[in-house]
Amino acid sequence: MWADDAALDAAGRRLDAWESSLTERAERAKTLSARMRDLTGTARNADRTVGVTVDSAGLLIDLRLDERIRQQSAAHTAQQILETTGAARTDLLRQVASATAESLGDDASARAIVDSYRNRLIHDQGASDARR
Repeated sequence: MWADDAALDAAGRRLDAWESSLTERAERAKTLSARMRDLTGTARNADRTVGVTVDSAGLLIDLRLDERIRQQSAAHTAQQILETTGAARTDLLRQVASATAESLGDDASARAIVDSYRNRLIHDQGASDARR
């Protein structure tokens, strides 16, 4: 099948390089996954009466309300919480994009990861966490 030993050696080297590339890429993906599990997004509203932290899935894990919040309606407070949660999710998405670019560069798989997060975090902002 092989015309000569040189062609066989070259094919073997290409296979070895391909295997090494796959192993390296898998290790980078594993490291990225572990890093992204620890990411959180945070935001505060303009008057700093609402502070929100979301976990790596974009779910609310901390909510801080300043005492001044008592001076406004519950509906206004609720809207501020929703808007600030959206801003925290945007912060998380920025961090995901940065971590992904650092680990995988700018290739199709990196873009797919960021797009997946974007679809879950940004497009679902109208849905409450309780309905997910």
